Amino acid sequence: MTTKANYWSNTQDVTVYIVTTEQFDKESCYPLDEKVILIDLGVNYNRSKSYFSKENLKKGVLHLKMQKKLFRDLKPDVIISPNLNFDHYWLPFIKGNSRVIKERHNSRYKEVEMRKNKSLFNKLRFKLNDWLDSKYDTIVVLNEDEKNYVKSGNAFVIPNPIRPQTITADLINKKVIAAGRISPVKAFDHLIKSWDIVNQVFPDWQLDIYGEDYLETQKELQCLVKYLQLENVVHFKGSIDDLPKKMIEYSIYAMTSVTECFPMVLLEALSVGLPIVSYDCPNGPRNIIINNNDGLLTENQNIKSFAENLKKLIENDNLRMMMGNNAKKNVSRFTIAEVMKKWQSLLNLPNV
Repeated sequence: MTTKANYWSNTQDVTVYIVTTEQFDKESCYPLDEKVILIDLGVNYNRSKSYFSKENLKKGVLHLKMQKKLFRDLKPDVIISPNLNFDHYWLPFIKGNSRVIKERHNSRYKEVEMRKNKSLFNKLRFKLNDWLDSKYDTIVVLNEDEKNYVKSGNAFVIPNPIRPQTITADLINKKVIAAGRISPVKAFDHLIKSWDIVNQVFPDWQLDIYGEDYLETQKELQCLVKYLQLENVVHFKGSIDDLPKKMIEYSIYAMTSVTECFPMVLLEALSVGLPIVSYDCPNGPRNIIINNNDGLLTENQNIKSFAENLKKLIENDNLRMMMGNNAKKNVSRFTIAEVMKKWQSLLNLPNV
């Protein structure tokens, strides 16, 4: 959101507003151009309770009234909603003459199976969701696969952007990196089991995992590491602020997630010239990695195949270097300049 806001605020004759519901006078987490105008409605939902609690329902009514008045006053040309909030249900109906755009940042691939449930409640739920989607002018999704899940026919694909990096991994260190919240959906247990296979052939290589623990998942993974006697070669490194700067110390990036919509960490890996081995999980990796060019896509949830691809890159220095060079080149299609061209096309705005 801040990337887009900063970009558009420097476009001639464009004024950018960011409207929040509970900022509590805190500064933005990310640097914002001074031209961006911040408006906080002060709705202050109680995040410890359900949206549908009595307290938050009352706040929702207030939110609706304040937002409706704001739009009447500002008369925006375009309204972009980048999250799933209460206003998802009413934005298309209070937009006035504005175009209204919904951004989706999560995958809907599970809906394919869920829609097979023909119960009355399920049919009505998806019918309502599809009808609401149709009331938006555009649903922006992150990749071509996600476009197939928008039944209202108004999807437009725009990926997330990445800033170019001047630093580059030299790919000579005998270390592999993985990163992400330490949670079940990242399937780090698969990665550790794959590393058990790799370690039997390349005992001098290390695997480092970066990320914040979630629901004590790391404790379970550390038990697995101990059981497989990998304590000397598999390490949990915690979370860090500047991951690309750390990535250049490694030679391969590894991802074994159950699902990923558009993992920014893969763009970060490519941006520093780091070849990738990833499960071909739904649906992000295949829309970022060019298989056998800047990385290796592996049959989803196949631990042995994943280990074989890791070994393939470990033992072949030339292949690793070639993929690293390609990674640095291929990531250019996700730079801010290229991604914002797609937004400019959607919104009919001039380029900066």
